[in-house]
Amino acid sequence: MKIGILCAGDTEVVPFLRMMKNCKATKKSMLTFYQGQLEDIEVVALFSGVCKVNAAIAAQILIDTYGCTVIINAGTAGGIDEKLEIFDTVISTETAYHDVADDILTEFHPWKDSIYFKADEKLLEAVKTVIAKGNLNNRVFLGRMITGEQFIENNKREYIAAKYSPLSVDMETASIAHVCYVNGIPFISIRTITDTPDRSGISEFEKNCKKASQISANLVKSMLKEL
Repeated sequence: MKIGILCAGDTEVVPFLRMMKNCKATKKSMLTFYQGQLEDIEVVALFSGVCKVNAAIAAQILIDTYGCTVIINAGTAGGIDEKLEIFDTVISTETAYHDVADDILTEFHPWKDSIYFKADEKLLEAVKTVIAKGNLNNRVFLGRMITGEQFIENNKREYIAAKYSPLSVDMETASIAHVCYVNGIPFISIRTITDTPDRSGISEFEKNCKKASQISANLVKSMLKEL
């Protein structure tokens, strides 16, 4: 097993680089890939840059060039569900795009039965085991993540909440899940909340990103122990 850890931003990947042993960097397609060991598992970590295309490029390279057999998307997200608070963590059970027409994925490649990409069951079970041990310092929720290329303001939150009933929203998860789906690669996303409907805006994201990124990285590390 070789795990790709894909983050959107540089702040999100830093905690992983501090945890990794025997880390070495290589470059491809204007991205830097860090190879090493985490919990005695071979991992390749990077930040792709924000947006769906950047994340998809990184995911395909992790699979084709670095031979990753599992991909974990880690980092931060905006909360949509009103029960979420800043620094809660969301685990994807499934994910979809909020800015892609519903029939694009069902009527055309990859001809799916629904718009949702499911998380891998084995990875979900590993996360559930971590949660059950009760050693976490923050709340964790399993549910739906939604992806689109915009920072969500309140009016857009209402539309997304009504149509998809997600826990969180971000700019990359569904595109990474999409790449993993067509390649038959197990995938899960672990993201910690930086902003909510009550505490929204880019300033909230920037203020909370570093701590939220560390929380997500800690949970990923704990999950790897269960694989």
